[in-house]
Amino acid sequence: MEAFSFDRDKLRRIVEEIDGYLEERDQVREKAIRLSRDIVRYSGWSVTSVHKGDMEAARINLREAEDRARQLLSMLEPYPELYYSGMVNNAVSEYVEAKLFLSLLEGMGLPGPRELGVPPVPYLQGLGDLVGELRRLALELVRRGEYGSAWRLVEAMEAIYLELRGLDYPEALAPGVRHKADVARRLVDDTKAFLVDMESRAELAGLLRRSQGL
Repeated sequence: MEAFSFDRDKLRRIVEEIDGYLEERDQVREKAIRLSRDIVRYSGWSVTSVHKGDMEAARINLREAEDRARQLLSMLEPYPELYYSGMVNNAVSEYVEAKLFLSLLEGMGLPGPRELGVPPVPYLQGLGDLVGELRRLALELVRRGEYGSAWRLVEAMEAIYLELRGLDYPEALAPGVRHKADVARRLVDDTKAFLVDMESRAELAGLLRRSQGL
């Protein structure tokens, strides 16, 4: 015990330094929560506008989501425990989904994560969620009788599913990706079955009309 040394002032300085860091991180976290909510909101509005056929509103809302996503990721870069958190992944994946959806429909192709400036995991999550939006659009095209266009969307859905299925990584490394691949498979199968059924009905109705001379 003769060598025992305890400096209370140093202890206070250490704790004060940690307290300052935690307070700063807490403030950043609160800002991140607000930005994440905005990203989800604007991304959702963009997707909804696409389904309504209002592409200009979709672009405007997407720009708002993109601006906030960039703010969020830039702000959190010094805080990896927040940067790679579920909150950030969820928000950024919503932006990715909206961005990919609009990009495909405008004939711009499929931008990658580097082009979007987002981490790989939320990109994959957004890519998985894109399958659901393509299904919604495919069903609307079926309602209009545009079966060829609907099948093109199904082909894209299936391609996304097959690529996601090939990523065999543990949940800790790619959270949510395997689940989204499973969901995508069900959506692809259900949409295919629906399209086949509706096309068959349409063909049968056409045959009946022709046989009746209508």
